[in-house]
Amino acid sequence: MEQPFGAPAGLLHRLTRAQVRTGDLIAAVEDVRATLDAPGLELAVVDGPVLVVEEGGRRTRVPLVELAGEMSRARVLPTPEGVTAALRSWLARRPVPDVVARKAGIAVLDWADTRQSVLGWRVVVAREGTIVTWRPSRTATLPAVHQVRSAALGRASVLPGELHLAGPVALWSHPDMPGLDTALLTRPEDLLAESASAGLSLPDAHVVVTPRRPVACAEPGVARRLAAEATEASRTMPWRDLADLGWA
Repeated sequence: MEQPFGAPAGLLHRLTRAQVRTGDLIAAVEDVRATLDAPGLELAVVDGPVLVVEEGGRRTRVPLVELAGEMSRARVLPTPEGVTAALRSWLARRPVPDVVARKAGIAVLDWADTRQSVLGWRVVVAREGTIVTWRPSRTATLPAVHQVRSAALGRASVLPGELHLAGPVALWSHPDMPGLDTALLTRPEDLLAESASAGLSLPDAHVVVTPRRPVACAEPGVARRLAAEATEASRTMPWRDLADLGWA
């Protein structure tokens, strides 16, 4: 489950009711603004008070009373350190501007429908340990969207992969960033070749895809058993079908 304010507090704090106030957030905004390491990102508190976040032509406005209420319900520690950490976590999930997606977007597989039955490629950006989906702005032209997607596929194709063999299963993951694992499937032939070099040859390879999780590759019967035992929605397909997937 998404945690917009970071990891939950300990049990003792979650049993108490401590309230984050707007004054705490105003101080946290000043602390964060003084140490921003994101070129083009601007934070401001205007009358309301309202937090205004601007980056790459995208603007988000949030009344501080609403943000403080959400933090209180999430049991954020109402200390300078706790509120600042929660604000940083919230900012990491801010909308991705088109210009940022073009410079840093990576293609991963995600569900293209609410029933979680159709897979497609999607552009995401990695920020401070979390993965944020890019959604084209209303002003993004079709050629611009194509450029972002093409660049994202290119970055995905050169990401490092980590292989772990578990009997008849090859498990692939990104070594540093959980959530980027399916990006490795932009080069399935390379993964199969590396699996074979490691001692697991898969003439009729099927992949088990679970968005934002490591990718399993195995023979059809083994892949189907893995999917049946999965606790999250997943899809099994022949590796050749990956080439036919569109965009989510």
